[in-house]
This record gives sequence, structure tokens and C-alpha cells, in this order.
Amino acid sequence: MLNIVLFEPEIPQNTGNIARTCAVTGSRLHLIKPLGFDISEKAVRRAGLDYWHLVDLHVYENLEDFFSTTGAQDIWLATTKAPRAYTQATFRDECYLIFGKETAGLPEAFRQAHRERCIRIPIRAEARCLNLSNSAAILAYEALRQLDFPGLTGEGEMKGASIV
Repeated sequence: MLNIVLFEPEIPQNTGNIARTCAVTGSRLHLIKPLGFDISEKAVRRAGLDYWHLVDLHVYENLEDFFSTTGAQDIWLATTKAPRAYTQATFRDECYLIFGKETAGLPEAFRQAHRERCIRIPIRAEARCLNLSNSAAILAYEALRQLDFPGLTGEGEMKGASIV
């Protein structure tokens, strides 16, 4: 199983999109406070998130709480400041993909402490960054591809249809 971690997410739509990615892939979603939005049952229902019951959600008070609770060691930090592309990473079952807040990314001290585990999605030099939910989906599906999409179906209703 894959673990997607959002450090202090600020934009509810991004987290909602990432939650949907977690729901359809069977990945766990970890949120590290503070959150820039409400995730109460009432708020989720009002937002029309009909897939929320499929999300394996875990919430932590801070980064220290996250590490002490999960014991996460196989971590990958997604950052535009990384020295290498995500395609150079080898993802394993139960790894953690960690993403920073939309306005500031991950704390510099945290990035520096795990420099060898920092990866990036290649983008144009003059562009600031890719949207958080798009980044999470790209990395999640690359990790799942490397793991041969465990528990996911790779065939749709057109299976067996002849290709002309």
C-alpha cells in the first residue's frame, strides 16, 4: 500500500483531489496539521465528496507526531528544489510520498535532513511549480506502476474488444 502525506495543506480542492486519488488507488492519506480547511463529516458531505468513505485517512498534530505515530522510514519528499527526478527513485510497498503546503513547500531543515530522498517532477525553468494534486497523482501512479498496480484493475469494460 502507498502512503500519501500532505504537510500543512492549505487548499481544500487540492486535498479533495488527492483524497480521490487515494480512494481510487487504495492509498492511505496522511494530513499533518494545521489544515487550511475543515474535514469534519458535515463539511465533507456539504462539499459533495461522495468517495470520502473510501479514503483511509490519518491526521497528525505536527511532523513529529506523524513520525512518532507511523515510524515512517521509507520516505520520498516531493520538492521543486530536489537534486533528481522522480523517475530515478525506486518506490517500495508501504513507502511514504510527502508533499509540502501549496504556498511554501516543505520546511528547508526537513528537506536538508533528507536530501537524498528529495525528488522532483521536471518542469520548465521559468515555471514555479506544478499543482499539488497533479504532482501527487503523478508520483502516486509512478510508485504504483513500479509496484505493478497492486490491487488495481488494469482492464476496463472494453477488455477483449478488437482493435481496428
